[in-house]
Amino acid sequence: MKTILVLHTGGTISMSKEADGNVTTNNMNPLLNQEELVAGKVNLVVEPIFNIPSPHMTLERMLELKQRIQRAYTENVDGVVITHGTDTLEETAYFLDITLENKIPVVLTGAMRSSNEIGTDGLYNFISAVWTACSDESYGKGVLVVMNDEIHTARYVTKTHTTNVATFRTPTFGPIGMIAKERTFFASEVRPQEVCDIKKVTGEVYVIKAYAGMDGSLFDLVDNEQTDGIVIEALGAGNLPPETLPALERLLARNIPIVLVSRCSNGIAEDIYDYQGGGVNLKKMGIIFSRGLNGPKARIRLIVGLNSGKNSSELIDFLSE
Repeated sequence: MKTILVLHTGGTISMSKEADGNVTTNNMNPLLNQEELVAGKVNLVVEPIFNIPSPHMTLERMLELKQRIQRAYTENVDGVVITHGTDTLEETAYFLDITLENKIPVVLTGAMRSSNEIGTDGLYNFISAVWTACSDESYGKGVLVVMNDEIHTARYVTKTHTTNVATFRTPTFGPIGMIAKERTFFASEVRPQEVCDIKKVTGEVYVIKAYAGMDGSLFDLVDNEQTDGIVIEALGAGNLPPETLPALERLLARNIPIVLVSRCSNGIAEDIYDYQGGGVNLKKMGIIFSRGLNGPKARIRLIVGLNSGKNSSELIDFLSE
């Protein structure tokens, strides 16, 4: 019988709907005592590490989760399940994905409906995550996200709807597997990536979204000694209005790394267009194209890269991977 460490962090999966319709945090997580659902099949070791809404999640708390999982490597644990609020679940999952070695399955899940709502999805998602963490097929696939019968990689999954139970999707590539009758079925392999075992998460990295008619004002606001990096969610395949270029050149001259992703929900950022503000021009300036990540995940990747002590060349390779 396998042993699964369950780390509860809070979120909608642990909340309840009140008489006025508002959803609020409970003093005690209703999932704390669900061991009987897998009795005789799985040994659950349950720890309520946090009890917070996911907008309260921070990089420091993500690092605490990482360190707790690393301690579990020596505790005869076969896998880890993390319950998490959905607003920032993808960011926590991706942080763990690029900072943890692939030693045991790590699976995140959550819920779109609170624990006492009609049609609540939390308990079902939780049990599905447990079966995924128990599966021998889950080894070596990095951190996984299990929601609504689907298995996604932390690298590409994202929340796509504010309330729908099928909110978590993997644009462009799709899920890598599914859950059916307590079994996992994987249809895709996961591309290996570099892992950075960082000990700190310092640094100020900002995400700025591009729009029609944009000038350099927002970039000038973050052109200061406190800024360690910038992520731009650019237009289309990776383009910007020409009025932004002088401000970007000033930032690059101060060796502030600038990472570019697309603001589109599908596809990858590429240097295709050769005009003023086009991707070809931006790449020649020294802006780093991150292929396939969204803005929040590119921010996490840049922070992890900076805290791993990479030099400029290594940082470019890491962010372009």
